[in-house]
Amino acid sequence: MNKFFNTAGPCLAENHYMIPPEQRLSQVRKLIDDHKFFVLHAPRQTGKTTLLRNLSRKLTREGHYAAGTISLESFIQPDVNQMIPGILSRFEYDMRYQLPRELRPPDPEQFSSAPEVALTHFLSSWSSKIPRPLVVFFDEIDSLPGIVLLSILRQLRDGYTSRPSPFPQSVALVGLKDVRDYKIQIREETETLGTASPFNIKARSLTMRNFTREEVLALLQQHTDTTGQEFTPDAAEEIFRLTRGQPWLSNALAAQLVTDFDALVPDRSCPVTKADVAQAREILIERRDTHLDSLVDKLREERVRAVIEPIMIGSISMDATYNDDFAYVRDLGLVDITGGTRRIANPIYQEIIPRVLNHQVQTAIPDEPAWFVAEDGTLNMMKLIDGFLTFWRRNGEVLLKGMPYHEAAPHLVFMAYLQRIMNSGGHIEREFAIGTGRADLHLDFHGREDIIELKLHRGSWTRPEGVEQVARYAARLGRNRGYLLIFDPAADIPWLERGKVEKEVYEGVEIVIVDA
Repeated sequence: MNKFFNTAGPCLAENHYMIPPEQRLSQVRKLIDDHKFFVLHAPRQTGKTTLLRNLSRKLTREGHYAAGTISLESFIQPDVNQMIPGILSRFEYDMRYQLPRELRPPDPEQFSSAPEVALTHFLSSWSSKIPRPLVVFFDEIDSLPGIVLLSILRQLRDGYTSRPSPFPQSVALVGLKDVRDYKIQIREETETLGTASPFNIKARSLTMRNFTREEVLALLQQHTDTTGQEFTPDAAEEIFRLTRGQPWLSNALAAQLVTDFDALVPDRSCPVTKADVAQAREILIERRDTHLDSLVDKLREERVRAVIEPIMIGSISMDATYNDDFAYVRDLGLVDITGGTRRIANPIYQEIIPRVLNHQVQTAIPDEPAWFVAEDGTLNMMKLIDGFLTFWRRNGEVLLKGMPYHEAAPHLVFMAYLQRIMNSGGHIEREFAIGTGRADLHLDFHGREDIIELKLHRGSWTRPEGVEQVARYAARLGRNRGYLLIFDPAADIPWLERGKVEKEVYEGVEIVIVDA
């Protein structure tokens, strides 16, 4: 069987190109050796389950431990009396395939009559009857209903505090969220563990980092070594730049390029180029596979909006819960901190998020992209701005009231209009970062680059600051013109009179300024 880049389920070394997952989390082995209970949290499809399954097999194969992984994803009923016996049965079933006979657990039926202590007694009995220390990984634990999760945590804590009585040497709780968010899920003030943390026996909370640049290049090199097909250096660099090493995205781009049934470059004698990567990126964004859909579905949550919206408009949030909300959204994989700046996690998510939020507006725009193409095939920017202002005057007031990301609505409406036009052959790179006071749009339409900056009117400094920023950015691209759109939804100017357009030259760059 030929190896391929995997985007569905855990990776198997015999079938898939893969970076050894323990390479990204080397401290796990020491925690196990030191008899620790710990938490591993990371966004979906970053390699958690691959790590657990590979590590379980390795620990057992080495002969020092009996290690098993159980997934709790299917235990969704809020009924402890039903779910705890079911979890024990799942243990018994899964361990038939993960462990040799002498290391398997006892019959779960003998413990199921008392669900409130069944897990403690089951794990204790299992630990006492096998000749090796027991290690257990609970995967997808934060998918459990609150009351069931609370029971699991209590029983694990009871077993832990009873040691050296027989109990697993090490236990890991694995899921999307850190343990600090479990309390939010289960707490009703009367239903807590009575401590500051619902799992205060943990030694450490770990997270799976993304691939490094070197690991992305090594992943791609595995395909080259196997097939002879090369990724040009700039193509490989572009894959890392677009994904920032997010494992699923890295594999998905590579798969779309060379190993999917509809791969863009199936001929192994043809190298993969940067232009091919750009095409694969667009396919990925438009297709929105399950991984991407599961992320964008989170955009409806208020905690997520409270983090994403300030990043999109470059503002600083003073909300009292912002730091907790940011940590939550970071755990989901949607945002990150790079170079000390809080921003969307990678350029692909940065592109998908506004498209999702403004999709309904984009599909309602009647203007035809061909209207805005100049004779030389490039974009007629002034015609595009005029077209947008006409749309904005007629629809802006209604759209501002109806869009869920209310403060970011002007930015989203303009990006929807721009996307509608750019769909005919252009490419947009968006740059958002909290605290910058702006959103930058880098356009590439049939070979010509343009820069547009979006700002909300905050005070007398908004315009001069924006002019300087646009001029600096345009000069960096080698352009002698840039565009600055300043939105002031609270202005008392009648909607049909909005859209004043002026020009200003700053350090040799002509800035087109639109007061919208």
